[in-house]
Amino acid sequence: MKRLLVLLLTAPLPAAAFERPIPKPQTEAAEVWFLAASVALIAALIAVHMLVSRR
Repeated sequence: MKRLLVLLLTAPLPAAAFERPIPKPQTEAAEVWFLAASVALIAALIAVHMLVSRR
C-alpha cells in the first residue's frame, strides 16, 4: 500500500502545452485613462515643485 502511494505521488504527470499570450490592442478608453493619469502626475509634480521651491 505504501509503495503504491509513493509510486502514484512520484509518477510524472503530463503537462499541457504552453500557449503564448497574445497581447490585446490598446483601447481608446485605456488611452484616455493614461492621458488623465499623465496629466494628474504632471500637475502633482508641478505642485510639489512649487511647494519645495518656496522654502
